[in-house]
Amino acid sequence: MLESVGALTSGPWIYAVVTLSVLLDVFLPVLPSGVLVITAATTAAGSADTAGAGAAAATGHTDLLALAACAAAASVLGDLVAYRLALRGGARLERAIARSRRLTRAQERLGTALSRSGGALVVIARFAPAGRSVVSLGAGAAQRKVREFLPWSALAGVAWATYSVGLGYFGGQWLGATWLGTAVSVFALFAAGGLAAYVMQRPAAATATAS
Repeated sequence: MLESVGALTSGPWIYAVVTLSVLLDVFLPVLPSGVLVITAATTAAGSADTAGAGAAAATGHTDLLALAACAAAASVLGDLVAYRLALRGGARLERAIARSRRLTRAQERLGTALSRSGGALVVIARFAPAGRSVVSLGAGAAQRKVREFLPWSALAGVAWATYSVGLGYFGGQWLGATWLGTAVSVFALFAAGGLAAYVMQRPAAATATAS
């Protein structure tokens, strides 16, 4: 069965699947785009380790740089689409945000964060569960300028894609293209997400205590 999964994640079409998955998960955070990226990278690392880089390329195995580039580009594009939709959403979106405590809090905090060094919040949020959605929609709803948001989104996309591909690669190198290698890498991704969520919540907790 592992060989079947490897075949499914090593074909040339995996780039399109990763791009579409990462692009859409800003609207559907339940999509396992990070898991897909890690699995493809783990398979590629295991294949390169057993067959050699030249043989892997000749048989159509996934190129890690291309995989990271697709994931990063799709991440930035998805963020920008969500931002633009929120920017032009008007009263309907405002009502939707008002019904979500997370989006309301993000909108309030992003009012000043994105125009200062706090734009790093965009990078941190990229690793948190649904954090990308909260920040992208919140930035648009808060009417932040694109030049304040887009550079941070690009940095977040590159950081997340590099981290995810790196986890899959090193997991595959150290543990082989096995379920264990993939599971350890996915756990590391979720651990980073949990840490990012904690960091994002700390300013809100501090503000609530001070008030």
